[in-house]
Amino acid sequence: MKLASLKEGGRDGTLVVVSRDLTTAVTATGIAPTLQAALDDWENLAPRLNALAEDLANGNAPGAFPLDITRLAAPLPRAYEFVDGSAYLPHVERVRRARGAEVPESFYSDPLMYQATSAGFLGPRDPVVVPSEDFGIDLEAEVLVVTDDVPMGASVEVASEHIQLVGLVNDVSLRGLIPNELAKGFGFLQSKPRSALSPVLVTPDELGDAWHGDKLHLPMRTWINGQWFGEAECGVDMQFSFAQLIAHVARTRPLTAGTLVGSGTIANEDTSKGASCLAEQRTVETLRDGKPKTPFLKFGDTVRIEVTDKDGKSIFGAIEQLIAKG
Repeated sequence: MKLASLKEGGRDGTLVVVSRDLTTAVTATGIAPTLQAALDDWENLAPRLNALAEDLANGNAPGAFPLDITRLAAPLPRAYEFVDGSAYLPHVERVRRARGAEVPESFYSDPLMYQATSAGFLGPRDPVVVPSEDFGIDLEAEVLVVTDDVPMGASVEVASEHIQLVGLVNDVSLRGLIPNELAKGFGFLQSKPRSALSPVLVTPDELGDAWHGDKLHLPMRTWINGQWFGEAECGVDMQFSFAQLIAHVARTRPLTAGTLVGSGTIANEDTSKGASCLAEQRTVETLRDGKPKTPFLKFGDTVRIEVTDKDGKSIFGAIEQLIAKG
């Protein structure tokens, strides 16, 4: 099933079930008022939401209405926790090579992750508002999963069972602010504003054979100002599965239902597939030409992020955003 949240009913939106073709929806408030409420009691409420999704598919859902993406908030307008990884080591290797640094051996066995911003997420059509172009505005096209309650110390096998939803995220980064923040040795803060989520989140079964090994096996397609930018394969060169990332986070703490876990920027060894963030493209250019030529995003630019199935049909809906001055 596919789930979304309307921009109404308060900060956490109103939960709706969405048709597989993303054309119609029906409110699910008789089951749960918000997606977070559904995740809090997922074992009991997921079957009821699935039944509503089947009714919608069969034309038997009273109150169904045409879906307008512009009316959607992020599926989880705010979340208790968002932890983001860097699971695609070609990205890490290239970035470090461009600055003359080696990748520590531990990165191949121990996931690189950080605590990201979760107090609010942008909707799929909300603008990315930034105070200055000098901050080095960048998109990062990623896959994410949402968990129910995960016990502390969960094994990879157990962690896999707690992946309940899959979606996309534009993990906005301000590249001009990152070096000074990392130099302090305490991680990201100002360089990571709010991210945007895809219009819908879907249960893994919606993905069919494109979801296996706790990874999404489809291309991540990105456009900037309507021009093709990349279509890196999500299931290729991902060093750590989502189950491994979740188990890593849960080593010393339980995860609350509604925790989001990001994959990090999708990147492949094969650079002909383009990139999923500008920093990646600029790094490829630096290694090839000695300096980058692709600029970071400017006010008025647009970005589009989308994953389609093998028939070209959108699975999660597209993230389409304008870069705007704050």
